[in-house]
Amino acid sequence: MAALKESAELAGGQDCILEPLCFPEQLSDSVSLASSDDCCLVSCVFCSHLAPLSDKDQLLKHLVLDHKLVIADIKLIADFPKYMLYWKKRFTEQPITDFCSVIKTNSEGPAELQENYFLLCDVLPEDRILREQLQQKRLEEVLEQQQKERNDTSFQRTCMFCNEDFTGNRSVLLNHMAREHSFSIGLPDNIVYCTEFLDALERKLDNMQCFYCEKIFRDKTTLKDHMRKKQHRRINANNHDYDRFYVINYLELGKTWEEVLSEDDRELLKDDDDDWSDWQAHPVCAVCLFCEQQEENMEKICTHMQEAHKFDLHKLKTELNLKFYQQVKLVNYIRRELHQCRCYGCQKKLETKEEVVQHMMEAGHVMQIPEISHWDQPQYYFPTYENDALLTALSDSESESEGADHSSDVPVFPEDISNLKAIKQNSVLNKLLKDRGSSS
Repeated sequence: MAALKESAELAGGQDCILEPLCFPEQLSDSVSLASSDDCCLVSCVFCSHLAPLSDKDQLLKHLVLDHKLVIADIKLIADFPKYMLYWKKRFTEQPITDFCSVIKTNSEGPAELQENYFLLCDVLPEDRILREQLQQKRLEEVLEQQQKERNDTSFQRTCMFCNEDFTGNRSVLLNHMAREHSFSIGLPDNIVYCTEFLDALERKLDNMQCFYCEKIFRDKTTLKDHMRKKQHRRINANNHDYDRFYVINYLELGKTWEEVLSEDDRELLKDDDDDWSDWQAHPVCAVCLFCEQQEENMEKICTHMQEAHKFDLHKLKTELNLKFYQQVKLVNYIRRELHQCRCYGCQKKLETKEEVVQHMMEAGHVMQIPEISHWDQPQYYFPTYENDALLTALSDSESESEGADHSSDVPVFPEDISNLKAIKQNSVLNKLLKDRGSSS
């Protein structure tokens, strides 16, 4: 599940967000799927600071704040602890500037306010080779584990749908669930860590949670009826907690199963005979600027913000005559200020977002937007939260009004042209031709 990334305060008192933010899409399982590797401690490359692998962001924040080091594309590192150990050794052998790009902040400001940050990324051939070697080793381990599971004949488990016991090879149970219960998680030969995978799915059933839409129901009977009627006996492909159970996700560095399959299916896109008539788009919920409330459309979320927080986005758009991209900047600005626990009306900073919202309500700062020059800046073109559906629901009122004005100036002719001779005689073109003839 996507998580909110913490912002950090850098030297000089300037707030910055180190990584893109993302709204939580679904509630997490009551029991984590983290493997035993997540419990190990990862050491800083410069000092003795330790952090658990499951809290990788804590270590990355430490590297930025204490050592001015930024590591690019963390998700492309297959074995983060070994990656850190490698560079810890290399940084004791040579200066960091031999490996990292140097980024100078506030380069046009006074010298005492300038700082050097170091970027470690795969542009450096040594770093690229290291990442590829770690990826190759991880792939070998996964394939070895998969082969063990394919050859294992001591597998024993009960079907989660009918409580029938199965022994022998895992494929017997998986094929049974696909054939008898229309529930398929893929071909057995494509799956790894099968026992953990089935454990995770059974936990969802125990928590009365649907596999596909991940809604929670009051009892198992209601859940099973829902999954049968809605044809939800399948897993949610957008839930990346399942990625580690499919071998395809380990094949190429930095590529998910969706990207690998899209490369294989390019030829299929040329087929014009595909029938998309049964396509159903899933509604995307917009999140309130001030709380966690979600609504399916712009009208509902604006009504909620107006009633619950006294914030009228339509009124601001009209009073400030905001164009589409100015609306985008304003939303991103408000998101950023509240994420950093700061009132945008008076710039007062508090401990939590809830305290900020309460302060703004009591002080009447909710509709107190700063001068347009303060937030109408290029950096607010970029969303504070990557999956902010509120941005996609904004309307370009200017283009709509312009379209309405232009349309009123365009003459509309009826389709009935039975009196065609009269139209020709009174046409502007006919008059122009007459005037041209008389002048010549």
